[in-house]
Amino acid sequence: MSEYNQLTDSIAQELIGIFGAANVYYNDAERLEPYAHDEAAGCATRIPEAVVRPKSAEEISQLLKLANREKIPVTARGAGSGLSGGAVPIHGGIVIDCCRMNHILDVDKANMTVTVEPGVITSEINEMLRPHGLFYAGYPMSLETCTIGGNVAENAGGGKAVKYGVTGRYVLGLEMVSPTGDIVMLGGKLVKDVSGINLLQLMIGSEGILGVFTKIILKLLPLPKASVDMLCLFNSIGEAIGAVPKIMTEGGVIPTAVEFMDKLSFQTACQYLNETLPCQDTGAMLLITIDGADAAQVEHDYDVIGEQCLKAGATQVYVADTKANSERIWRIRRSVAEAFKVFSPNQSLEDIVVPIASIPDMSAAIDRISKKYGVLIPCYGHAGDGNLHATPVMPPEWTLEKWQETLPTLLMDLYAETIALGGHISGEHGIGHKRKKYMLKLADKGFLTMMQAVKNGLDPNGILNPGKIF
Repeated sequence: MSEYNQLTDSIAQELIGIFGAANVYYNDAERLEPYAHDEAAGCATRIPEAVVRPKSAEEISQLLKLANREKIPVTARGAGSGLSGGAVPIHGGIVIDCCRMNHILDVDKANMTVTVEPGVITSEINEMLRPHGLFYAGYPMSLETCTIGGNVAENAGGGKAVKYGVTGRYVLGLEMVSPTGDIVMLGGKLVKDVSGINLLQLMIGSEGILGVFTKIILKLLPLPKASVDMLCLFNSIGEAIGAVPKIMTEGGVIPTAVEFMDKLSFQTACQYLNETLPCQDTGAMLLITIDGADAAQVEHDYDVIGEQCLKAGATQVYVADTKANSERIWRIRRSVAEAFKVFSPNQSLEDIVVPIASIPDMSAAIDRISKKYGVLIPCYGHAGDGNLHATPVMPPEWTLEKWQETLPTLLMDLYAETIALGGHISGEHGIGHKRKKYMLKLADKGFLTMMQAVKNGLDPNGILNPGKIF
């Protein structure tokens, strides 16, 4: 469905009847404008006709029944920190702001679960769990700004996915409202469940097109007692990436995180931070985290990893022996994107994913594309799971018009090379609106047909988050 009706004053009054006047924004451009975009650069923006701030699944159910009756699109939104335009209401309509549904409802130590509402900031979960000796392991890198509902909708990942996996591994249950307004419970506090089709996992990563999450049950793990970070320097990307599988296969150790930065990324971040680490000429670096049940186990593991890295060609291996030193090296990794914004404010943060062994070939392809278009493409990301943030950066001397003309063709080349190596165009940020046209051109047609059939079956009027993925 591509045609929708506009919101009227009488429908706005119905919304006020459901949510209360204080929780409906309508005919208020200043309040509505922040909902016109997320953190994705270069995506289409669209100011919604109204924003509602629900407090319960029942209120969302009433909204979606009204929206189906009136043929008005609805888009759910968490913190707006997404990087794919996934929460942008490109057809207008109504945005659901989940900020008031921000409670941690239940910590069940006996079952090692926590039940939360979708608007909880992800970092707050572990802050609350720490005194209980437990933690939620599925969080992404942006845990201090994103909400758990958005994480589940994107099946968000992060630096620790190599050991702990991504969000979906830890979602045991969901209360959700279907696109037609039914309140449904999927899963529960269960480790095993094959009672029918696994609709729970279908919803995780569905980018808000199949339902609105209202309660989330998360699996917890014992909190690690010790953790250490290592900085391993290599002359080339091939040597750095070649060390990753050897750490796990020959060393028998699974690190918590294995982050990768190429020379351009590392040097630019160091310059931005005025950092003076004695490794400015390194060809590539790995930032490795190890955690475990006790300090002795962690020490054993980092000795093994250091040995494997040196055997694989590392020129230096540094162990951060204090929290201050750990923060020093992690700050470099976290600052890459901001460093390039100083160089040029226009960039396209990508998150391609390839098999780990294909990272050197992908790096070579990125270098070819960079030279072809005359555009810097720093590459950094999660070497332990093949997820790379290859980020085309607009040359400062270019006009915005030239950048906007060049970028789509450049990205098509980048994505085509990714797929040729057995990869996909997004590892953690999602398709949303930003990558939709590339998905249509590059994805398997049968795959697209199956996804569209699921969407049509659950959302016959195309009400929920239309214009995303397909």
